[in-house]
Amino acid sequence: MNTIRTVEASRHVGQTVRLTGWLHNVRRLGGISFVVLRDGWGTLQAVTESEADLAAIAGLSLESVIALTGTVVATSQAPGGVELHQPHIEVMTPVTEPTPVPLQQKQLKAGLPMLLDHAVVTNRHPERRAVFRLAAGAMAGFRATLNANHFTEIQSPKLVASATESGANVFKLEYFGGNAYLAQSPQFYKQIMVGVFSRVFEVGPVFRAEPHDTTRHVNEYVSLDVEFGFIENHFTVMGLVRTVLAGIFHTLAAEYAAELALLKANLPEVPEQIPHIHFAAAQELIWQRHGVDVRGEPDLSPQDERWLGEWAQQAHGSDFLFVVGYPMGKRPFYTHPDPQNPEYSNSFDLLFRGTELITGGQRLHLYADYLAALAQANLPTEPFETYLEAFRYGMPPHGGFAIGLERLLMQLLGLPNLRLATLFPRDQKRLTP
Repeated sequence: MNTIRTVEASRHVGQTVRLTGWLHNVRRLGGISFVVLRDGWGTLQAVTESEADLAAIAGLSLESVIALTGTVVATSQAPGGVELHQPHIEVMTPVTEPTPVPLQQKQLKAGLPMLLDHAVVTNRHPERRAVFRLAAGAMAGFRATLNANHFTEIQSPKLVASATESGANVFKLEYFGGNAYLAQSPQFYKQIMVGVFSRVFEVGPVFRAEPHDTTRHVNEYVSLDVEFGFIENHFTVMGLVRTVLAGIFHTLAAEYAAELALLKANLPEVPEQIPHIHFAAAQELIWQRHGVDVRGEPDLSPQDERWLGEWAQQAHGSDFLFVVGYPMGKRPFYTHPDPQNPEYSNSFDLLFRGTELITGGQRLHLYADYLAALAQANLPTEPFETYLEAFRYGMPPHGGFAIGLERLLMQLLGLPNLRLATLFPRDQKRLTP
C-alpha cells in the first residue's frame, strides 16, 4: 500500500490508505475518539468508537511517531472535509514524556524565549511550520523569477580575507594561523560575477556583528541578492525589484494558499509602478506632516519609515515606497553618485509596510572612479586589489539589491519580532539551538 500525504487524502475517498507522521492529538468526546496525525504537510483525523483501535498508543505521549491506516470518508464536519474510519495504528517511535510546549493547541501559548529555547520542537507546530514553508516559497519565487529573466545563480565564499565592505562590524575567526572573517554580504563577489555572466543572483547567509538588540535585527540572516549589468541607472534596478517582488508574491498566492490562510496573511498588491520619493523630500514631508525636523539627518529612523509607510498608503494606496537619493556619506564607497547632485546617490531603500526591506542602487563601474572613491573615503587600495581587478578590465554600468528574507516574512505576516521569522535565530545572546 502506498503511503500518502495528509493533503492528498481528499483524492482517495472510499479507499484504504496509509499515512505516516506524528501523533498530534487524541480527543475523546463521549464514546467517540479522534486521533490526529500530523505529517510534514498538514493534519488528518481518524475516528473510532473502539478502544481496541487505540491500544497501540495507550500510555504514549503526543509526538510519538506512528503509521495510520484507514478508509478515507468524506464528511463536512471534519477539518479538510475528510477523515479516516476503521483506523489501524502502528507505533514506529514511542514517546513517553510531554513536550516542553504543548503542540496540539491551535495556537502556541508560550513566550518568545520558550519558543526559541525549544525551537527544535516548537517549529513542528503547524503555525511555526507555515512560516518556514512560506520562506521556502519566497526563495522559490525569487529564483523562478530571476531564472526566467536569464540570471545565473552563484554561491560566493562566506570566509573572506579582510573586512572591507563598509560600516557593519564583522566576525573575526582564526584561519590556519591567520585571520579570516565571515562575509557581511556577497556584494563584492556578485559585482565581480557581473563581468562573467552579466546577470547573477545568490541566496545565502550573511553575518553582521552589529550589537543590535531590536525586534528587527539578528546577526545571521538569509539574503536574497541580485546584481546585473548594462543598466541605465538605479531606476532600472528598481524596475527589477518590482518584477521580483511580484514574482515572489505570485508564487506564494499560487502554491502556498493553505499556509497563507493558516497565518491569516494579507498578501500585498505590487503596483505596476511602485511610488518613489527623494530622500530630501521625504525628510521635508516628515517635517510638514509631523512637526519633527529630521532635515539634514543622514538616514531615516524606524519612526521615519513608519510615517512614510503611512503616507504611501494614504497618498498612493501602496504597501511599498521607494526612498531614493540617500546622501553619499551614508552609502558604501562603491555607490554611484547622482550626476546632477553628487552629494546624493543613485541608491534606494524600499519600504514595505513602513519598514526598510530592500537596499540597492547603481554601483560605480569605472576603475578610475573606484580609486577616487577609496581616496575620498580614506581607504587604502591594497585590501581591495582583487575586487578592483575586475574593474581594471572592463565592467558595464551595473547595479543590484538585497532582500532580507526574514524581514520580508516579518512584514508580510505582521510578526512582532524578526526572530519569529528565523528558523534558529542568532543574536548577541543566542547561539543555540
